[in-house]
Amino acid sequence: MTAATVIAEGRAVLGIELGSTRIKACLVGDDPNDVLAVGSHEWQNELVDGVWTYGLDDVWAGLQSAHAALVADARARHGAELTSVAAIGISAMMHGYLAFDERDELLVPFRTWRNTSTAAAATELTDLFGVNIPLRWSIAHLHQAVLSGESHVADVRFVTTLAGYVHWQLTGERVLGVGDASGMFPIDAAGADYDSVMLGQYDAAVARSAIAAPIRRMLPSILPAGATAGALTAEGAALLDPTGALQPGAVFCPPEGDAGTGMVATNAVAPGTGNVSAGTSIFAMVVLAQPLQRVHPELDVVATPAGHPVAMVHCNNGTSELAAWVGVFRRFAELTGSPIDADDAYRLLLLEALDGAPDAGGVLAYNQIAGEPIADLSEGRPIVVRTPESELSLANTMRALVYGVFATLSLGMRTLHYEGIAIDLMQAHGGLFRTAGVAQRLLAAALDAPVGLAESASEGGAWGIAVLASFSAAGGGDLAAYLEKRVFAEGGSTVVAPDPADVAGFTAYLAQYEAGLEIQRTAIDALPAARSAEHQGASS
Repeated sequence: MTAATVIAEGRAVLGIELGSTRIKACLVGDDPNDVLAVGSHEWQNELVDGVWTYGLDDVWAGLQSAHAALVADARARHGAELTSVAAIGISAMMHGYLAFDERDELLVPFRTWRNTSTAAAATELTDLFGVNIPLRWSIAHLHQAVLSGESHVADVRFVTTLAGYVHWQLTGERVLGVGDASGMFPIDAAGADYDSVMLGQYDAAVARSAIAAPIRRMLPSILPAGATAGALTAEGAALLDPTGALQPGAVFCPPEGDAGTGMVATNAVAPGTGNVSAGTSIFAMVVLAQPLQRVHPELDVVATPAGHPVAMVHCNNGTSELAAWVGVFRRFAELTGSPIDADDAYRLLLLEALDGAPDAGGVLAYNQIAGEPIADLSEGRPIVVRTPESELSLANTMRALVYGVFATLSLGMRTLHYEGIAIDLMQAHGGLFRTAGVAQRLLAAALDAPVGLAESASEGGAWGIAVLASFSAAGGGDLAAYLEKRVFAEGGSTVVAPDPADVAGFTAYLAQYEAGLEIQRTAIDALPAARSAEHQGASS
């Protein structure tokens, strides 16, 4: 069956992921490995009155733009008009805070995962529950609003994530996949629902606060991977495609977070597997075969889309500062009369990093644009710094910038070693890995573990959620078996083992990096950040 026929007959499956800097749509065929069309829309968060946010109008404008681009791509590639699909999946950046009142009106601007103003709430909840509650989790945002006496708390009736919000508007269903839900409130050991004991503990803790309803009533219902999570309504179809061409009726899989779709896109959902996702944030996920021995502030315990427990090391800052430097070099190329596109600039500059000294020659790069809990940084101050005897070169600078992307992640990953959790292989995905053999090799050095890169990794989370939608359309079952037999049976993965010289070099770099974090803390005090609204550029 031709791609044009699959599209015309409404057999294709659509996946959409709202990332930090790009909304991407991916259309797959009967075989989830068959990518028929893609579309994307660039967007950026804003720092408004000290809060990282996206406007909901921008959410819908971006979704419509990405869908329109995908429709145009399907037309250009296959001569087919996309008017219906078999299934749809929605994914988005995890955590954060979207709170609505009884009239379904947004109470405060969307507070994203990037905000670090919830330290008091996270500490109090960690002590209450006996599990680590990170600053970015939805319950930390809600509880901080309670502690701060914010007036909107009394009106909160529903709290969800960005993926849950978009899914709700398209289907009318207030549900969430178990992976995304596990970043809202702790879930039970079976991975089936929120932890009932902790729900009761929270209700008791806030009994005299302004909160009007039990916390469970405010949270979306949880569905596992493979479940049917509603269907595209006529109103939802019009929201996604204002032209009226898209018809309602497509079934939906449960909405998921970008961590879950990253696990799917790298075939890392079974116990003992792991992956690293590098974008505006960077995080590592290791699916646990047994519970952690104790609470670690560096580790979240979340879940795969199928409900298996996962140890997650999440860093708020990933590739944005590296991207800013690539932009500087691209501008220089323009001034010389030889402009260069972004992909070529990344390729040349990343390859140059391989010529740098294993320890980056004494050059250090701190990529913190926002606060970084793992490094105990309340705010971000991006810095490139060196001692007088260091060797400043393009190669060393580029290696330092790439090391800077992985440094805080490496600090957090040490905790897994202390827990006795061995890492046999980490699968990687994200735009940083498009240049073959560079970021993959340096990540292997940072983790001192082999790093694999699947052929499908370049499609990222939009493809991952399309796979989950295909899984639901196929009736569900065992997600790990589905991925192994249906999706990755013939797909190749290139594995790079850590080079001993690179490992020694990164170890030396990280020791200096850790000592130099005090520079960041001093800069936070010495250089106060502007609190007025500003537009923050970033790229993944």
